[in-house]
Amino acid sequence: MVKATVPKPAAGPGSYNSIAAQYARAKAIKDREDAAKASAEKLRKEREGREKTPSERLAERKAVRFKSEWIWVVGAFVWFLCIHASGLYFFTKGFLLTRLVLEEKSSCAIPPVPLASNFKNHGTIEGGCWHPKTFDKAVVVIIDALRYDFTIPFVNETEKQAYHNALPVLYDTALHQPNNALLLPFIADPPTTTLQRLKGLTTGTLPTFIDAGSNFAGEAIAEDNLLMQLRDVGKKIVHLGDDTWTALFPGYFEPNISRAYPSLNVWDLHTLDNGVLEHIFPLLEQKEKKAQWDVMFAHFLGVDHAGHRYGPNHPAMTAKLQQMDTVVRDLMKSLDDDTLLVIMGDHGMDRKGDHGGESEDEVEAALWMYSKKGIFGRTNPSFATPPATAKIRPVNQIDLVPTLALLLGLPIPFNNLGQPIEEVFAGKKGNSWENLANVGRMTAAGIKRYQAAYYQARGIDESTIDGSPNSLWVSAENALAGSSKNKMWREGYNGFSAFQEETLRICRSLWARFDVPSILLGISILVGGIVCLVLFANDNAEDVAAVEDPELDRAERQLELENFSKGIMTDDDETSSRSLVRGALIGTGLGTLAGPAIWIMAKKDGSLLDFGLTVASISGLVGVLYQEMRRRMQLGSPFPTSFWGWMAAVFTISQSIGFASNSYTIWEDSILLFFISTFGFAAAIYSLRIEKVSDRALSVYHSLAFIALGWIASFSKLCREEQMPYCKSTYYASESSSTSAPWQLLIPFVIAGFLPSIIKSYYASSRSYEGFAPIWISWVFRAGLILSAIFWTLDAADDAEWFPQVPKGLLKNLRVPIAQTVFAISIGAGTITYNYAPPCVSIQTIIPPQTDPTKPVKPTVTILGFANTHGSRYLLLVVSILLSLLLVQKPMGAGSLALMTWQIMSLIEILDLLSLTTSPIGPIMLALLASFHFFKTGHQATLSSIQWESAFIPLHTIKYPWSAILVALNTFGAHILAASAVPLTVLWKQNPKKKGLLRSVVTALTWHVLYFSTISLATTMWAGHLRRHLMLYRIFSPKFMSAALMLVMVDFVGIVVALVGFRISRLSVGEVFGWL
Repeated sequence: MVKATVPKPAAGPGSYNSIAAQYARAKAIKDREDAAKASAEKLRKEREGREKTPSERLAERKAVRFKSEWIWVVGAFVWFLCIHASGLYFFTKGFLLTRLVLEEKSSCAIPPVPLASNFKNHGTIEGGCWHPKTFDKAVVVIIDALRYDFTIPFVNETEKQAYHNALPVLYDTALHQPNNALLLPFIADPPTTTLQRLKGLTTGTLPTFIDAGSNFAGEAIAEDNLLMQLRDVGKKIVHLGDDTWTALFPGYFEPNISRAYPSLNVWDLHTLDNGVLEHIFPLLEQKEKKAQWDVMFAHFLGVDHAGHRYGPNHPAMTAKLQQMDTVVRDLMKSLDDDTLLVIMGDHGMDRKGDHGGESEDEVEAALWMYSKKGIFGRTNPSFATPPATAKIRPVNQIDLVPTLALLLGLPIPFNNLGQPIEEVFAGKKGNSWENLANVGRMTAAGIKRYQAAYYQARGIDESTIDGSPNSLWVSAENALAGSSKNKMWREGYNGFSAFQEETLRICRSLWARFDVPSILLGISILVGGIVCLVLFANDNAEDVAAVEDPELDRAERQLELENFSKGIMTDDDETSSRSLVRGALIGTGLGTLAGPAIWIMAKKDGSLLDFGLTVASISGLVGVLYQEMRRRMQLGSPFPTSFWGWMAAVFTISQSIGFASNSYTIWEDSILLFFISTFGFAAAIYSLRIEKVSDRALSVYHSLAFIALGWIASFSKLCREEQMPYCKSTYYASESSSTSAPWQLLIPFVIAGFLPSIIKSYYASSRSYEGFAPIWISWVFRAGLILSAIFWTLDAADDAEWFPQVPKGLLKNLRVPIAQTVFAISIGAGTITYNYAPPCVSIQTIIPPQTDPTKPVKPTVTILGFANTHGSRYLLLVVSILLSLLLVQKPMGAGSLALMTWQIMSLIEILDLLSLTTSPIGPIMLALLASFHFFKTGHQATLSSIQWESAFIPLHTIKYPWSAILVALNTFGAHILAASAVPLTVLWKQNPKKKGLLRSVVTALTWHVLYFSTISLATTMWAGHLRRHLMLYRIFSPKFMSAALMLVMVDFVGIVVALVGFRISRLSVGEVFGWL
């Protein structure tokens, strides 16, 4: 290459800046650049023209085959995900109850039974449809989560809670003005989520469990309901508050005066309530606005949000209840005689402020009714005092529907199952039995009409239903027969009440009819999926770890290279994924072709989509099983062949059997701790067999650390109601709080100080703390942890109002960008770093001192991190994911995940030292850690334990789908971390020359998925078998749902994180070290 020289300018003043000199310099630089480009281009052409060596071509072929094989692997796990989803869908379809919605609607002019006596303008909205109208207007106020004990006085000062005596107006008016007000326990039907409660409060029907998942995406109510009746008779309806109403009743409300506000931001206690207060009183007090509405629904959320955010025993709850007390007093002053005021809770809340289940605290709401007319009465003088507890004289929430309908002169909705509230129709003296009998008869007749229509629509023979209430109807009618003097009004009323209660019991049992064929189909598909998983794992499993022999490796490589040079190709698949996917595709294809014929022969009249999914699932399973039978000359033993294999099997099977017991399910976290401790103890004993003293000591240390870390994590507890009084919650500041204790705020700072150093120590043990690892772990990861700690400190300061002088919302505005920054580091920078960072290795050259001047010195070249190239590279991905998971956990939950991370690092060291990288015990222990730390991060298999506030950590308001993703990260953080770490069980301390890594990763991930698939199958089987059990919806059904979600989550993370992450890591190592 010709070297271009740069001419120097002539000497003399100004010569350097002369035009000629500048031109000469620029031309010289340009010539030099052109010469360099020409030289590089010539070298490139020489390389392209040179024929690649057999070694280079073999490496390229291996890379291409890896990518192709990886695609088949992803296809296999996607198919398993589809099979699991299909099985869970069919089981859920048959198990979670549904109710047929009838299209019939009640009519004002056509009562279900002839009126007992005519009244003025009967059959019209002016006089009353089926009963004389009492009120022209009504204001219905829902104080969300108003638990009954929030409303009654509490005198024991030593046990007083923040919510005691903060809302006295309801009790005081009911006690001192019994004709004007009444206060009663208002019992909700589970699930106690707002959307399902509003359905019951407006239709008078019972919710079914399948509705629980729609609490955040309600569909418009199509069946007959109070608001529909109001709209049909021309009444003007106003809504203020919770926007759930607008989703259920689109187009019902007056557009110019109604105001809906977002309801799911549980961090915000005031915006919605203040919006309601801004508009409700002008509508009541200003004459021109008062004429614009007939019925108003105002839904306050502050009490509910205070419970979710802080728990009931917090000053914020006191302030909210006191605000509601003032609101109620002001509403009473603003009413006229023709307006009815109703204050009620749609549900209660548990001890820490959540709801969704069926515990007593969650279902015991309050109902208060007030009228200046003074129409209320008590049939028993002792009833004048409001009930001291919710166990005394409760009414069902569905009872409000016929009560309001009759008071407003409306027809009772067709699907109603409630009965009129006695105190409302008993008269001031409490002896108006004739009125009670008439309203009871009209309501019971509507229920009887609905029951008959439902039986007909379902094709049910009433004679097959146990406990038919017809005899009660006949006896009640007989009591009212004859002349007016001979009518027994009280007996008739009691008879119609008994008829309603018996019909309600029958309807509950009727809607508890499960679709057994669908349940069995779902279970069968899940069983088939497990069989395929077991066969797939056994196909790819190695009985023992491969022997590391450098001489043998060189000989094999030389032979492989010679055969490749001769054109002899070795095209055996590394895994059996291709065979499995082909079997699934062929089976599904044949099933699709035969589907129409099967549909015709079976004369199916159900859903075509369900039929197609059934055929595709079953035919796919048959295809895979047939393909497996063809590949195998004989079936091997399905039983484990080692002590550790048996331990993995015993842990999985015994836990699956245990879920048949409600007490086992309740105390699952304790059982999991026992399994974890058992493994650690066995590993410590087994470590004593290691010959090398240093390895023996290290293995014992990690085994004991694995046990100790589990016991430390066990101190984080969130107790469920059934565990009382043998469990004490420590996850929050107290058992009645939803906030962290001040000392818990130290946990994120401790994590930031120690966790990066702990991870570094595991890198350093294999001399892998090289390359990008120090920057990412010691600096970036630690910085993200510090920001996370600052976030939770600001959150606590905002919750406890440490700085009252700080403007409202400032702390929120500060911490949201901090959370967004952490996510940007974890997901944004973490993804880019992992994709492009080289392996965590470096080259160290040591030149020894020259001892003999006549001999040349030979430097020693060492590749630091070579022995752990694969593991150290992949661990960067786990650390990035961990940062996001730690942020969305409360301080105690973050502490649990940090301990889990430490346990995972000790686990993979144990697996390496005991040569258990090919054993199923590693992936199974990761699954047990995930299940254990699910409880330690403040969760239970209950709806009320979901930490909804996590949806707003990096957001100011709810945003789909991000809010849902954040809740999933919080709820299943332990499972995401464990599934992401599965490849580490086989990659840790593996050098670039290690063969069969894809096969090993596939096997490990299969064992991991198999555990959750087995647990999900067990919970479905036990829930199906125990579907009449008293604890079905409190224990077995929530456990089935949580296990199903865990299985789907693990399937998804296994594909998107574990497999994709391994592919990136393997290709990165191959680029540096080649495909050896």
